[in-house]
Amino acid sequence: MQIELKHIHKRFGPVHANNDINLTFRGGRIIGVLGENGAGKSTLMKILSGFQPMDSGEIWLDGSPVDYTGPQAAIGSGIGMLQQDPLDVPAFTVLENFIYGGGAGMLLPRKVATQQLRFMCARFGFELDSETPISHLSIGQRQQMEIIRLLTLGVKALILDEPTTGISAEQKQILFKALRELAANDGLTVLLVSHKLEDVIALCDEVAVLRAGKLVGTRDMPATTGQLVSLMFGQELAPQERHSALSPSAPVVMSFDKTQLRGGRVTVDLNLRIRAGEVIGLAGLDGSGQELALRACAGLVKPHHGQVMLQNRDVTGQSYRQFLAAGVAFSAAGRLEEGLVGGLTLTEHVALATETNTTINWARARRFCEEQLNRYNVRGRPESPIETLSGGNQQRMLMALMPQQPVVMALEQPTRGLDVDSARWIWQQLLTRRDTGSAILFSSPDLDELVTYSDRILVFYAGQIMEIPDATRTTIDELGRLIGGHFEEMPV
Repeated sequence: MQIELKHIHKRFGPVHANNDINLTFRGGRIIGVLGENGAGKSTLMKILSGFQPMDSGEIWLDGSPVDYTGPQAAIGSGIGMLQQDPLDVPAFTVLENFIYGGGAGMLLPRKVATQQLRFMCARFGFELDSETPISHLSIGQRQQMEIIRLLTLGVKALILDEPTTGISAEQKQILFKALRELAANDGLTVLLVSHKLEDVIALCDEVAVLRAGKLVGTRDMPATTGQLVSLMFGQELAPQERHSALSPSAPVVMSFDKTQLRGGRVTVDLNLRIRAGEVIGLAGLDGSGQELALRACAGLVKPHHGQVMLQNRDVTGQSYRQFLAAGVAFSAAGRLEEGLVGGLTLTEHVALATETNTTINWARARRFCEEQLNRYNVRGRPESPIETLSGGNQQRMLMALMPQQPVVMALEQPTRGLDVDSARWIWQQLLTRRDTGSAILFSSPDLDELVTYSDRILVFYAGQIMEIPDATRTTIDELGRLIGGHFEEMPV
């Protein structure tokens, strides 16, 4: 399918998200759509996939203009999109979501749907239990389910917004192989919106780059990381340097003693001492147990047995609110599912986080909101609904809502879906808190991020834990092998 976008304009108040975009995507090609957070990539893709109406412009498919409204109509025209935050029904099982997303309600026979689901899972190497509720899946698994669903619907153009977040290197290779085959053999048009430039370099035939709502250039691949960064930001970024502020005499601020955590199919036995100013990276494939450990730090997962101490105080079994009051800040990977509240404005979010009285001082909340928007460079206004912000700006807003000096920060994928410059900015804010004594535990599928920022790394595999006591002495290749369960290769 050939796609032509002609003079596409879209505004959100004073923000010109798409400013006269003219692009042609040819069939049988894999095209990377790049740009910094807030550049207008997701908005443009949502317009193309029917999730967002444009203010003006035209969409042509295979030489004919189309005028569809809504994602279901776009799918009927052959355009399907995998959103960065998957669209599904948490109370439904995997199979029920697969059937319901087919456009015929729940009329498809379960036996037929089960066969289709199993066939597609086998094709891509995804492990999805048809009877598991969606609410029990990781974000990566939910993305996998949506990819399968869209391809089953027969789309001719597939838009993927950060599709490799939360999936293993092996699954990524299988997915990329399938996408190459679909493009080469079936003429599928694949549009990849990604901040992982290594994925773009490995997969794409060409790239289109947006900056501040405008198209700044296209180029055929291959290209180097430096060349792509220059297109995105106008200049290359200096290499990231690693700095540790951990003092050998730093006090233990949180500890887990013979603590057993249970969740889903995984049981984790955790013995851990966390020191002030320490950065601990948690590595592992989805469902390996690192999520249990992070949520246990915030009181969201109660230990089956064992003890949790926070600043010499026993907090075993206490609630999330009690952990929060004691100085533990938590940030979930699912921004709109758990971290933020869809439908609320930025000011309302600030009021929820800062106003403690039953009567809200809205003028004070708005003033503080404006201060935080400026401080954290959030591209939005106090009255903007949170869902109108880009993923990167939602992540910045989450940081703006965090306590300024928590004792412990437990962060699930803190740079999920961010471009390289925004990810560095987030880490600058985190390391500022670290330098004043906050301990940081974070998970990430980005091995380079784990090695760059961690003092030590805990590798989770099927509930087992292997500690890398000095992250500076490991490599990305070594870490990747450990994540795959090759603990016997760890040097003594």
